[in-house]
Amino acid sequence: MNTFRSLMADQVLLPIIQADTPEQGVNIARAMQAGGIHLVEVVLRTDASIEALKAIKQAFPEMVVGAGTVICEQSLAKAIDAGADFIVTPGMDSVLAKALQNCGVPVLPGVANVADILTARRHGFHELKLFPASLSGGAKFISAMSGLFKDTVFCPTGGVSQANKDDYLGLANCFAVGGTWVASQQLVDNQDWQAISKACAEV
Repeated sequence: MNTFRSLMADQVLLPIIQADTPEQGVNIARAMQAGGIHLVEVVLRTDASIEALKAIKQAFPEMVVGAGTVICEQSLAKAIDAGADFIVTPGMDSVLAKALQNCGVPVLPGVANVADILTARRHGFHELKLFPASLSGGAKFISAMSGLFKDTVFCPTGGVSQANKDDYLGLANCFAVGGTWVASQQLVDNQDWQAISKACAEV
């Protein structure tokens, strides 16, 4: 099975889409695609998230579309049924970990400390999301983990921005960064699709 990192290929940004309607989700994805993005994460934080994920996959069949903010077996099942190409979680317990192992698509589970990393590795996960990165030690934490876990790599989200992304991407054990700054709520509310495309292209 493909790993999460292999799905990203040479893309170093994991762009997050939070949509209030399927149409809005498609518009955000279109703007991101125009900025050179081929993989997006639709977070399951609104009532329209699942329908938005489906709509994006239908509108852009060549795009890799995953589900984020998966926090339980139920949300995992909904995401898989909707056709999610990958799964991202903010964290996981032992029950969710077992379900993730058997979900059939690449997974990026969230961790916040060394104990979480040990748990993730015990369940076979070596590509991890540091979340919330800004409150969990940031780039210094990821750098410190390189000596402890030589076969583990990170994608930080939460507090990552255009201003600090290079602090993370300069680390050998950080393969990507995730964030909402490229499609901030203000840009989406203003329907400034061109600005979203520009922000994605600048990463």
